[in-house]
Amino acid sequence: MRIKIDLSDEFEQKCPEFRGKAVYAHVKNSAYSKGLWEEIEELTTVYRTRYTPDTVKEIAPIRATREAYRQCGKDPSRYRPSNEALCRRIVRGLPLYQIDTLVDLINVISLRYGYSIGGFDADKFRGDTLTLGIGKAGEPYEGIGRGMLNIECLPVYRDASGGVGTPTSDHERTKMDLNTTHFLALINGYDGAVGLQQAADDMIRLLKRYAAAKEIEQVDF
Repeated sequence: MRIKIDLSDEFEQKCPEFRGKAVYAHVKNSAYSKGLWEEIEELTTVYRTRYTPDTVKEIAPIRATREAYRQCGKDPSRYRPSNEALCRRIVRGLPLYQIDTLVDLINVISLRYGYSIGGFDADKFRGDTLTLGIGKAGEPYEGIGRGMLNIECLPVYRDASGGVGTPTSDHERTKMDLNTTHFLALINGYDGAVGLQQAADDMIRLLKRYAAAKEIEQVDF
């Protein structure tokens, strides 16, 4: 299911440097991929050699995402972006959660390039448009594995029924599972377009190798 993606005026005023890349594909998910986890283990070794919990926030896309939180009115140390939380978990010596191949694949790209990436089952969207805006006070939002999440002042993608994705957590309603066949990833470049194409190309490589991807499209927004 091809989804149109718009940016709200409010969001563009707060985050004028933002650029995004959408990757669509027809996929076959699986519970576990040995080859993919070998790539994760390689990245884990690199991160633990190169970074500390304090220095990961200086990775350019992470730093830019944190600054976007501040511009929107959110404290990035209280509501950490997922890209930063993922990196911090690794350098603290903790293993990554193993979920399924599609989720694990997104984590590989997030680690390798530093981006916050939303991953969705596109068949679960309501309507044909996602709009990236800013969360409102009291706006209901159930983060994956997090329960109800306060998304006030967070960047948030909304479909016709409400929020589906923030850099801190995607929504339970549109999460991927083993039955997902229509995949959508949103790579969020809060520091602009530099690096987005490389990240998207690498994601497509992994999708072909580990998720039998076909009918692949990528779109700038």
